[in-house]
Amino acid sequence: MTALLDDGVELLDRSLAYTRVALAAVRPTTLTRRTPCARWDLGTLLAHMDDALDAFLEAAGGSVRTLTSPGEPGVGAVDSLQRKACALLGTWSGGRSQHEAVVVGGAPVAPGLLVVAAALEITVHGWDVATTLGLDHPVPPALAAALLPVARATADAHHFAEPLPVPRGAPDDVRLLAALGRRAAAG
Repeated sequence: MTALLDDGVELLDRSLAYTRVALAAVRPTTLTRRTPCARWDLGTLLAHMDDALDAFLEAAGGSVRTLTSPGEPGVGAVDSLQRKACALLGTWSGGRSQHEAVVVGGAPVAPGLLVVAAALEITVHGWDVATTLGLDHPVPPALAAALLPVARATADAHHFAEPLPVPRGAPDDVRLLAALGRRAAAG
């Protein structure tokens, strides 16, 4: 594996551990709660996360199909996410992808970049879940600091909400979330 892929796998592991805490609090009765993602309830967000994990798993094979619309949320959504998250980490940490590039939308992408993008997606949606459920579960400072350059380099309005301004001196988790259109309380 390359250094970027090694670093990406480490970030992926940390992002999955962070998000697992929020997912453990999901209940069937919470699936209709509104999320920080415009027009989505928690069930729709979980379906989107499931679809994204499918795409990131598929990337290990060398290409990614066009993402489909998220499926219907169900009570098994968290179990599905946990199974796919374990498979994703196992696939990339085992170095099973031997591809120099993954084809995404017809363009080659370095596997390491794809894995750090997965870590970003998983972390931010983990925060969305935690926020939806009213959990006090901020993105850990070291994880936020590591993902902030990824967010700045890869996120755009087509994948996340428009960036928000942040006050000077805001901590990295506030900056990370603002770069993706989310507002977290500073400090």
